[in-house]
Amino acid sequence: MRRKVTLKDISKNMNVSVSTVSKALRDSPEISEKTKNEIQAYAKKYNYRPNNIALSLKNQKTNNIGVIVPEIVHHFFSSVINGVERVAGEHGYNVIVCLSGESFEKEVKNMQMLANGSIDGFIISLSKETQKKQSFDHLEDSISHGLPVVLVDRVADEVDCDKVIIDDEQGAYNAVNYLIKKGAKRVALITMPDYMSVGKLRTLGYKRALKDAGLKVDEAIILKLEDLDGGYDEIKHLIYSNEIDAILASTEFFAVTAMKIARGKGIKVPEELAVIGFTDGIISQCASPTLTTVSQHSQEIGSMATQMIIKRLEGKDDEPYRTEVIKTTLVHRESTL
Repeated sequence: MRRKVTLKDISKNMNVSVSTVSKALRDSPEISEKTKNEIQAYAKKYNYRPNNIALSLKNQKTNNIGVIVPEIVHHFFSSVINGVERVAGEHGYNVIVCLSGESFEKEVKNMQMLANGSIDGFIISLSKETQKKQSFDHLEDSISHGLPVVLVDRVADEVDCDKVIIDDEQGAYNAVNYLIKKGAKRVALITMPDYMSVGKLRTLGYKRALKDAGLKVDEAIILKLEDLDGGYDEIKHLIYSNEIDAILASTEFFAVTAMKIARGKGIKVPEELAVIGFTDGIISQCASPTLTTVSQHSQEIGSMATQMIIKRLEGKDDEPYRTEVIKTTLVHRESTL
């Protein structure tokens, strides 16, 4: 059986962007008649069929917004949802939340289920598997059929839609710069793999801060964990096997795990090891010592994303897609001097 042709396939073979293909198939006036005809002819020749996600989307308005996030156990995503709920309620919209569980397949299934006439638009933070696979056809098909999508936090540059992101690179830079100014010379990094957008950007900020301070980047003390809720043995090996005086962790879970392991080795926090995490949640506030964190203002992320999608839904925003960047704040607590 011939493999189904996707928007990405058409884009690659015709040497145009996915956005151009989407607009051509929608008969958008933004695309020249020549290009539209060529793309439409190609799609017809290879029997292109849109994903079922979007087929019944625009039949009627539901006043429901679908939100798909990897999980809600940790503070960040639950706080994003709170921001979505608040703004949606103020504008007369309901919110339906689904969890991908970091699974690409579940993320696609959630979109298919919600798009069956249940919602008017999506706010999505991509699963780890989606970013690893770099497969975004489910998003592009929905957008091509006029369904607004806003990506938050974990985004993909390849997807042409509105986005709300944190200034992850600068947030990491500011945290490492603070540690260096406090006297740190050997700052370790515990983060996610580079295929995750937040992991890549925080690593860039970390390295840039070291280089600007004239310090060597030592790959041996950069730990990139696949298991976002684990990594105990890897973190223990990092602390036990290297001389470090500070740690920047990309989640508060990584940070408090590092502090627990350090205490087990008899290392005093913050006197001998300063620690900064990301996400200013309840774990950070209740840890012992309390954790200095990079606050991502997650409620603001949810609020901004909801304002953007409502403008699209109500026809108040015909401007090109835009990316809003939320600035981070360093919240000082007991884990740093």
